Amino acid sequence: MCRLSNIVLCLLNCCTLIISLIAIFAALHVRNHGGTACQKFLQDPVLIVGIFFFVISLFGLIGSCCRLNSILYLYLIVLFLLILALMAFTIFSLLVTNKGIGQAVSGRGYKEYRLGDYSHWLQNYVVSDENWIRIRSCLIDTLMCHNLAKEFNGREADFFNHNLSPIESGCCKPPTYCGFKFKNATYWVIPKAGPAVTDSDCTAWSNKQTILCYDCKSCKGGILANIRKEWRHFAIFNTCVLTVITIIYCIGCCATRNNYKHSYRYP
Repeated sequence: MCRLSNIVLCLLNCCTLIISLIAIFAALHVRNHGGTACQKFLQDPVLIVGIFFFVISLFGLIGSCCRLNSILYLYLIVLFLLILALMAFTIFSLLVTNKGIGQAVSGRGYKEYRLGDYSHWLQNYVVSDENWIRIRSCLIDTLMCHNLAKEFNGREADFFNHNLSPIESGCCKPPTYCGFKFKNATYWVIPKAGPAVTDSDCTAWSNKQTILCYDCKSCKGGILANIRKEWRHFAIFNTCVLTVITIIYCIGCCATRNNYKHSYRYP
């Protein structure tokens, strides 16, 4: 049993070590060879997570292969704290995403999104002015709106009946209540009398492809709608990760206990 638990723990940590190395090298490659603004925005979190799991996996390998309980104890403490952190984040993500749904628009196949419909935490910390500069760069890099314009060039009825994603609806076109006239998905004509509603999103809209509605509250609402959806999916993924880490933690506890019995029996 002592040998088996150590072998299993060693194999599991070999897998996480390889994955962490891939993440580290990918982040360093982006750092050293340039990349888009969006890729640079993601490189630091990926690098930090990669280094964290590399160190933890290294502790697990040394402790299991060399049967060093002092290292395994440290490994188990970190795993236990990681389990608590994942549980806390899962609960927190569900709490801050419990509000916010799209508003149906009459005669349209898509919904529109309002920034004020989401929790204050998401508004203040996720789409804050500081973060929005980076998020905006990511939106431009993806060419999402550019591709949408190519798909529905001049086809007004098809566009209005299309089920746009939250980001497409909020960032690639002006809000419907502005009363702008459709030319293509990302080009809208402002009436001579001006917008139908005096609203900051209507005045923020620009037909320039690098501006569009990227500075609109509706765009931030679309981003938060997408985050809400992804975080809900991530909560399910987190549950699976928690299960795996808990199993590894139990195997580590078993290896530590068996190592202690083995060393006590054969001094």
